Amino acid sequence: MNIQENYNHIKNQLPEHVQLVAVSKTHPVSAIQEVHDLGQRVFGENKVQELMEKYPLLPKDIQWHLIGHLQTNKVKYIAEFVDTIQSVDSDKLLLEINKEAGKHNRIIKVLLQVKIAEEESKFGLEIEEAKDLFQKYINGEYQNIEITGLMGMATFTEDESQIKEEFLNLKSLFDELNQQKPLKTLSMGMSDDFPIAIDCGANSVRVGSAIFGRRDYSK
Repeated sequence: MNIQENYNHIKNQLPEHVQLVAVSKTHPVSAIQEVHDLGQRVFGENKVQELMEKYPLLPKDIQWHLIGHLQTNKVKYIAEFVDTIQSVDSDKLLLEINKEAGKHNRIIKVLLQVKIAEEESKFGLEIEEAKDLFQKYINGEYQNIEITGLMGMATFTEDESQIKEEFLNLKSLFDELNQQKPLKTLSMGMSDDFPIAIDCGANSVRVGSAIFGRRDYSK
């Protein structure tokens, strides 16, 4: 299938309440423009440098989400235009985003990335760390940030019961924090596991290869 057919195939599988983040990392501006022309407005990039290269070349109504691991010294490069940072995994990073957002008189939306997978390679906050940061947020420590929800990645495995258990753990934390201060976004699920994520309560999914095809890893 081509990009248009892929995109329509994914969209047809998503309930109305589920946001699609089209993950465009390593894919060219032309492919992103094609998906934008089909009506998609939310795109996700992993790396700051790649996002900075693409941003000036594409329509300004795109809502850019930074979904990859973010170093504090890179925040300043995207603070002026990024819509949401989905990969907040430390107090240090929250403070930096807050500082840089303030310089641009902006409030930047963020998701707390929670480590739900077994793999050591996955980034993210432990559940108790996420609770502590959320409490600081409720107490007013980050004036230029809006924590809109949580993000998590399941273990890369074919064991669907394990994937489901990990997603449900994140949904449980989401529900707990939502009682303290309303949240909007539970970002779980990628090309291979988004149907399971939606069944477990995700209302935002990050889909790349199922739309754009295989990535060009030579970049």
